[in-house]
Amino acid sequence: MAMNGQTVAESPAQNSTAQKLYFAAWRWHFYAGIFVIPFLTILSATGLMMMFITQIDGRDGEKISVEVQGMALSASQQAEVALTKVPGSVVEWIGPKADNLATVFRIETEGGQRLVAVDPYAGEVLEIWDRRAGWYDLADNVHSSLMIGTTGDRILEIAAGLSLVLVFTGLYLWWPRGNAMSAFVPNLRAKGRALWKSLHAVVGFWMSGLLVVFLISGLSWAGVWGGMFVQAWSSFPAEKWDNVPLSDDLHASMNHGHQNDVPWALEQTPMPASGSEAGVDGVPEGTNIDIDALVSLGTALDMTGRFRVAYPNGDSGVWTLNRDSMSSDSTDPVSDRTVHVDQYTGKILADVRYDDYSLMGKSMALGIPFHMGLMGMWNFVLNVVFCLSVIFVCVSGVVMWVKRRPRSAGRLAAPPLPVEMPLWKGAVLIGLFTAMAFPLVGLTLLGVLAFDLLILNNIPAMKRALS
Repeated sequence: MAMNGQTVAESPAQNSTAQKLYFAAWRWHFYAGIFVIPFLTILSATGLMMMFITQIDGRDGEKISVEVQGMALSASQQAEVALTKVPGSVVEWIGPKADNLATVFRIETEGGQRLVAVDPYAGEVLEIWDRRAGWYDLADNVHSSLMIGTTGDRILEIAAGLSLVLVFTGLYLWWPRGNAMSAFVPNLRAKGRALWKSLHAVVGFWMSGLLVVFLISGLSWAGVWGGMFVQAWSSFPAEKWDNVPLSDDLHASMNHGHQNDVPWALEQTPMPASGSEAGVDGVPEGTNIDIDALVSLGTALDMTGRFRVAYPNGDSGVWTLNRDSMSSDSTDPVSDRTVHVDQYTGKILADVRYDDYSLMGKSMALGIPFHMGLMGMWNFVLNVVFCLSVIFVCVSGVVMWVKRRPRSAGRLAAPPLPVEMPLWKGAVLIGLFTAMAFPLVGLTLLGVLAFDLLILNNIPAMKRALS
């Protein structure tokens, strides 16, 4: 149907409305990018660093090779070897993934925790290093909190939330108009800014789905949205442990710095306590309840591949056997398992598996090792390509802005704010949902909106500089 030489779909009113909505999305995409680009680049670079270190050395140095010769020493004998070089108290046994790899012990000393790698056959200490002093730890500290603690965690939470805004506005700007194929395949014949724009849009589209997965799984670790909203109602309920005394300590107390050693779904669940007759058969009666017995129990429970044993913490503490893909114990999150054993009776007080988690707990059990590239070589390669894609999209966004920015100094060259905002009610609803789902992001969006409307639009000099 034509109307004055134009179809209804191409009427001036509809073109004007679509154009205004387009520029509104462009403006928010631009401002979100200004804040987000540095942090996405940092997260991608540190993520690459941690993945490569894990592949080469292991997070805790557990890929130190040894020569297989005869029978391996018992775990207790290996612990004694470690203590001869590093006096203190053993707090964790980290089993080898294969017969030709070293055993690692975590030892509490007066100066902090140290890791000691022991040759299980020769009975020799191979390496000693501080728990939080490696390159992996440095990258992890930056990736988790920018090395500034809670403030950094909050900044990264805001950046992750605004990255979702960046994704949604970017998809709207990318949405095929005209030649649909150009939205999926870059136009390599283009030149200059047009080539950068094509590459930015296409690469951004193909990695957008993965980016959302990474952002949501990362936000679930964050202090506000993850710790206070999501994790609180997604944690494993301790009530499932019938007639088992509970400790005042949470599972999160077993974590060390930014390295999480217990599953996400268990972090806010109270630990069971030793000192009762509760539980089911674990360590056989008449057997000394020591590290040798707990390693044997883990083997009997078929915790194959690699598992770890944490020593009891205090008089009411428990032995904890843990096999967790998040800690690179295996490549199969569905086989994750956490077992608590009474230090006095040897009875199993709690046995938590993947099937016991809530829906969100299961999602995180899958999402975190996927996020960290620990689910096999395919996952590692995919994540490397993804991180490089994120860095490219960030760099190309800056390049496009530099090429578009006017020569006149002192201007950001942001897309103009439309005089009219069509579909504003829908935008408000989306904003309210975002504010409720991601509180820090909602507060940030309200702050930017207030700045835009109350300050930017009422101070001519700032309006020119930021326009």
